[in-house]
Amino acid sequence: MDSECKLIAVDFDGTIVEHTYPEIGDEMLFAFSTLKELQRKGHRLILWTYRDGEFLQKAVDYCAENGIIFYAVNENYPGETKEGNYSRKLLADIFIDDRNIGGFLGWDTIWQMLHPDGEEYLAVLKNELAHFNYKKPKKNWWF
Repeated sequence: MDSECKLIAVDFDGTIVEHTYPEIGDEMLFAFSTLKELQRKGHRLILWTYRDGEFLQKAVDYCAENGIIFYAVNENYPGETKEGNYSRKLLADIFIDDRNIGGFLGWDTIWQMLHPDGEEYLAVLKNELAHFNYKKPKKNWWF
């Protein structure tokens, strides 16, 4: 995988389709066109959803019918769960989910964040310091 390409975990209900679980809702605006373009650019997509069993299979089939075959489904890589020793925590670079703080951004906004016009892949944090865990020097009363 190209160093600019990312492993992207994508939720289903409320993100790819409107939230009508256990039914499958209507497609969210631009969902499949954005996912197809992300795949075309080389990103690997993981379907990351609460669904399991027949409800999961219906979601996977629905996505396939709309041109999206996922790299993996509810696992880090294909076959991980069959190996039996896996983590429920995904190692994805990016998570797209309607339960993010602030809610679902919309596929048009997500696309602009991941691939702004004229620039390479950009992962700009609104608060770059949020990912650093360090103690600032304590000031004494005499400073």
